[in-house]
Amino acid sequence: MASTSKPQLRRSVTPWGSFSWGYSDVGADIFVGLGLVLAAAAGASNVAFLFAGIVYVCIGLAYTELAATYPVAGGGQYFVMRGLGDVFGFIAGWAVLLDFTIDITLFAWTCVDYSSQLLPVLTGSIHPWVHFLVTLTLIVGLIGLNVIGVRESTAFNGIVSALDVVSETCILCFGFLFAFRPHLLVHTMQMSWPSPYQLMLGTSLAIISFVGLESISQAAQETQRPASVIPRTSIALILTILIFALAYSNLALGMQPWHPITDAAGHPVQFWQIFPNNGDNQGKAVALLASQVPYFGAIAAFYVPILGAVLLLISSNSGVFGSSRIAYAMSSSNLLPSIFQRVHAKFRTPAISIVTFGGIAILELLFAAFPSLHPGAMTIYARFFRNETGLDFLADLYAFGAATSYSFVFLALIALRLKDPLSPRKFKIPFNLPVRVGGEDAEFPIVAVIGFVGIVSILVFTLFTHPIGRIAGPTWLVLGILAYFVYRRHRGLPMFGSQKHEWRKAQVEILRNAGELELMDEYVANVKASDERRAKAAT
Repeated sequence: MASTSKPQLRRSVTPWGSFSWGYSDVGADIFVGLGLVLAAAAGASNVAFLFAGIVYVCIGLAYTELAATYPVAGGGQYFVMRGLGDVFGFIAGWAVLLDFTIDITLFAWTCVDYSSQLLPVLTGSIHPWVHFLVTLTLIVGLIGLNVIGVRESTAFNGIVSALDVVSETCILCFGFLFAFRPHLLVHTMQMSWPSPYQLMLGTSLAIISFVGLESISQAAQETQRPASVIPRTSIALILTILIFALAYSNLALGMQPWHPITDAAGHPVQFWQIFPNNGDNQGKAVALLASQVPYFGAIAAFYVPILGAVLLLISSNSGVFGSSRIAYAMSSSNLLPSIFQRVHAKFRTPAISIVTFGGIAILELLFAAFPSLHPGAMTIYARFFRNETGLDFLADLYAFGAATSYSFVFLALIALRLKDPLSPRKFKIPFNLPVRVGGEDAEFPIVAVIGFVGIVSILVFTLFTHPIGRIAGPTWLVLGILAYFVYRRHRGLPMFGSQKHEWRKAQVEILRNAGELELMDEYVANVKASDERRAKAAT
């Protein structure tokens, strides 16, 4: 007789596995974001990274507290649903799904870009059809691998992450030692300072260098002792990525002189001399930077493109796996139709979710590559979206999805602090104001307010400076919300409200399944004491 017990995810992720899980996502972002930010923000690229980095630290702290307190799969979508309700949980999850589908295409695209450093036949501007077909093949291959159940192993992620950390550290050490000129950095910032518009554009693009930290929270349900492990690994990842982003931007500004170049429309822009005005070089910025480092560059020119391409391919695969996971979680919470919970009879994977959102990623690839594949389309494309490249299109949507979902996560953190003060928080964001809500002592997180203001600013920058992002991004949300209302009405569920949730019972089960028995006992004691106080006050 088949067992009727609900299967649980196996808790096999170690502290290093948790770090490498997150690094395989967010660590690859600098390979994509560096060239885009340098091309947009020029001499203020380091300022753009600094602003986005401050917001990223706030995001990281928020996710760390929430994942340690509620160690379940689902990440930001679950936190928002629990803190703000079903409809906002759907919006946050739908925005994350946009990011995951872009994740698939963007990282497969740049994987090919980095490979083109050693295989020029893959260069998009020279052989656009070859670039497109190889990228498409990678995406289709990853979809197939995930359907049959083959996914990246934690051990392989750990090896690649360790190699990349060592490699990026070497690039920075040798670069600052042999090539960095402080006076050139100052001169570049003075002479190549961008316009306010370009600075906003660069800042909105800089946030994509920090997207992916939520992977740690999504793996919380598979992490050993998550309340203890997640804070350590998250803080380590936050610091690692922040140091790399700030260091790379300053090194790039202080290594090579800049020259003014005009774009296709005749507008003056500034580009670093090893980044001519095309998306090919912007898509492999770290490899180009490493090749310019004296002594070390001769070696780095061969292995950095390979290592970068592997890391980017893993991140693309994480997008395939993550989109199916978030769709499965949303379906389990009645935010998406139950079809996304269906598991393939043979391979035991959510094949429908994988194919559906992998198919959306392919549509995004077609739209991004269309101008280069059809010369006549470039005029039409430029009329609506200026001279944006396919890489710009993908970055636009990536920034929009990240800024939208992160905005709701900050609101969810504030709401959960006030609505659920009884849950033990082994890690808590510093700088809090004591408040009293519903007869219970709570703490209002000041950092969450700072982070919310920062990420909403980036969202505004994205809508203002990205012609595609301000059309395609909101369109994605509107279509999703309409489908959500139709589905909820069909199921007889509240359209604007939330279905009934037994959050107290759920929290006990979450902590028990996580192996956090001490925290579970503390939570049960807190609930009992609270009920006794309320009963006493009522009499």
